[in-house]
Amino acid sequence: MEEPKLLIVDDEWNMRNLIKIYLRSEQVSLLEASNGREALTLIETQPFDLVLLDIMMPDIDGWEVCKEIRKKKDTPILMLTARTDVEDVVRGLNEGADDYLTKPFAPEELRARVHALLRRSKRAQADEPSLLQFKDLAFDNEAKSVFVNGEKVGLTPKEFELLYLLASHPNRVFTRDILLTRIWGPEQLRDDRTVDTHVKNIREKIRNLNLSYDPIQTIWGIGYQFEKVEG
Repeated sequence: MEEPKLLIVDDEWNMRNLIKIYLRSEQVSLLEASNGREALTLIETQPFDLVLLDIMMPDIDGWEVCKEIRKKKDTPILMLTARTDVEDVVRGLNEGADDYLTKPFAPEELRARVHALLRRSKRAQADEPSLLQFKDLAFDNEAKSVFVNGEKVGLTPKEFELLYLLASHPNRVFTRDILLTRIWGPEQLRDDRTVDTHVKNIREKIRNLNLSYDPIQTIWGIGYQFEKVEG
């Protein structure tokens, strides 16, 4: 079996080297990029199973690199940041990042998050084509796409996973904790705002395409459920 290929993107050589040391016992292939432009060139020319992406880089920062990756690829992205502001974390998630890790970090935490993202990526790539159809709303799980009246909704990979999980279990109530664990993994910090922010973004994107109803129902004090509306 071919080893998963990881791309480490950081403008500091010491940090790239430290990550390689932390991951050298793992069965993964590691490539490096010292800036955003180099990273985008590598990602354009070859496939990766995971990108470890620093935020604070000169010229093109990690947020912009993440945004560019998401225009074409669903490659899992682990943001690395020395900043701990909630706004920065939320911005990274909104740009399409799958998880984040605050510097400095322990080798065990890095390995745990890498493993979690690789496991989820492998599950997402499993051969389980599935189509869901509701009133004016259609899901293509194989293409990881959602359509409103035939028009594709521009969801990030995590937004798609969240909406598809809810839609594939209509009228079932999911707590925020369950959604965090199922979509982001057990290692994700327990911050309800992660789920709420993604739900808010999904609603806005669907509303912009004039869907006649809100498919995501808020169950106050508990979580969310998908309302099944037949066509």
